[in-house]
Amino acid sequence: MKAIKLFIAISLDGYIADKKGQINFLESISQTEEDHTYETFIKTIDTVILGSTTYLQIINDLSPNDYPYKDMTSYVLSSQSDLPLKENVTVLNEDVVTLLSQLKQTDGKDIWLVGGASIINPLIEANLIDDYYISITPYLLGNGIPLFSPKSQKLPLALLSHCAINGMIHTHYQRQK
Repeated sequence: MKAIKLFIAISLDGYIADKKGQINFLESISQTEEDHTYETFIKTIDTVILGSTTYLQIINDLSPNDYPYKDMTSYVLSSQSDLPLKENVTVLNEDVVTLLSQLKQTDGKDIWLVGGASIINPLIEANLIDDYYISITPYLLGNGIPLFSPKSQKLPLALLSHCAINGMIHTHYQRQK
């Protein structure tokens, strides 16, 4: 059975992006120490889940010449059927909870929720996310798109690890079953 993993960076005040959906604040973080957090994480993944806004931001702005997940299976959840497709990308107009409940039962490596909040929050509410890798950046955005929205239930998590690199706090929490 695959694990569903959230791996994401947030501002110190809890935002994943500014009001326009931009993540430029991540570029301001000084890289003076070697950080292998992402490289270690990505080796455990063979499937990525993205919303259309996140997908378009990746292919148009962040990595226009080389889709970074081309060697994995990508599912873009969107009602737009005319999105430009990259290698191994499937666009689905499907409920994220239903899709992830099915994908979780398949064999292989784990599933990464790349973003955005409209994909992440229903899965938190359904308690389907197994691992939360949250990197807290030394940046206050003041407002923007929050990672967490109000929930109808409390979900206890267990802290498995944490470390500080380049002024960021990398945390790994796991849901308690």
